[in-house]
Amino acid sequence: MKVKPVFLGLLAGIAGIVLLVMYMRRFEQDASGGRRVELLVAVTPIPRGKPVVDDMLGTREVPQAYVDDRSIRASDKAKILGLRATMNIPVEQTLQWTDVIATTDDQRDLSSLVQPGNRAMPIRVVFEDEIPLIHPGDFVDVIGVFGDQKEASVLLQRVIVLATGQDTGSDRASTDKTRSTVRMSTLTLSVSLQEGQLLALAMEKGKLTVVIRNPDDQKIGENPPDLSASALGDTKQRVQVQSSRRRAGMPTKLEVEKLEQQQR
Repeated sequence: MKVKPVFLGLLAGIAGIVLLVMYMRRFEQDASGGRRVELLVAVTPIPRGKPVVDDMLGTREVPQAYVDDRSIRASDKAKILGLRATMNIPVEQTLQWTDVIATTDDQRDLSSLVQPGNRAMPIRVVFEDEIPLIHPGDFVDVIGVFGDQKEASVLLQRVIVLATGQDTGSDRASTDKTRSTVRMSTLTLSVSLQEGQLLALAMEKGKLTVVIRNPDDQKIGENPPDLSASALGDTKQRVQVQSSRRRAGMPTKLEVEKLEQQQR
């Protein structure tokens, strides 16, 4: 009769230890960022414009807290095989949906090009001429011009272009001839739902245009100031604009001339 309480006490002690171990493991997991998610990484350099193949990809486990919707899960590997890289992807870099764009084989299905969590948003842009130099897979900054005083505002930065006009392919050799003869005033961008709301309001209030950026330039400027039409006649404001470009590391006119002389 005395053995039974001892046995029950032993079981209770073991159960307590098991619960404590489980709690400690859960605590350590939460402290380290949550459960691990398997993401795709580049195991070899992936040049811009090259199709992604199986041998280029590996996996890495990353805590859930450090994973966002742009990251490509290992389970989505089949979806990106054959897609072209939109930028030079170095070894060990985690792949994101903005790093790839569909080839012309996927031209009929725009929805397959949209990053998970984002939306395809067509915008009307203002250009004086055709825009054959903008291609699907390019990154752009969107600028809006509003109001009677014509203020220019940077609305979005580093947005990927899904389509130019009706062209969703990145095979430039086969479509350059078409682009040179068709006037395109619509770009389709991959944006979040709230970014789409912002662009919809902007198109109602004013005009939009875009500027192309280097695909390897991932820098996002914090709170870029608006610029009014008065800057066109204000020498000081124009100097300030040029100074901001030099602070950002852009080459001066003298540096450009020296580079051109070296290339001759």
